[in-house]
Amino acid sequence: MQRKFRLSRSEDFKRVRLIGKSYAHPLVVLVARASETSTQIRVGIAAGKRTGTAVRRNRAKRLLREAMRPMLSSLASGWDLVLIARPALVTATLTDTRLAVKALLQRAKILSADES
Repeated sequence: MQRKFRLSRSEDFKRVRLIGKSYAHPLVVLVARASETSTQIRVGIAAGKRTGTAVRRNRAKRLLREAMRPMLSSLASGWDLVLIARPALVTATLTDTRLAVKALLQRAKILSADES
């Protein structure tokens, strides 16, 4: 995922987590908040220690980044998103991850239902 599409500052993560609306799936949690400063979409990826060892957390984050990459062009602009990996994501495939992320984005009305 390109740097311009990333949430990187700790304050940004905290603001989205505190004020944003969350949507849950067995593999991943999406927290979405309308951005007040940026007109483009920004995505932050997180995996806590409950996800597993550092190797497993990094795999989960790579899966989420790759699942989001092809969808970025079809997302509504002006949103800050945080994707939080759940422990089950470590054993999921890329296809499962893409389906989970797509379902969450559609529930949040950030991705239209007819998008692939």
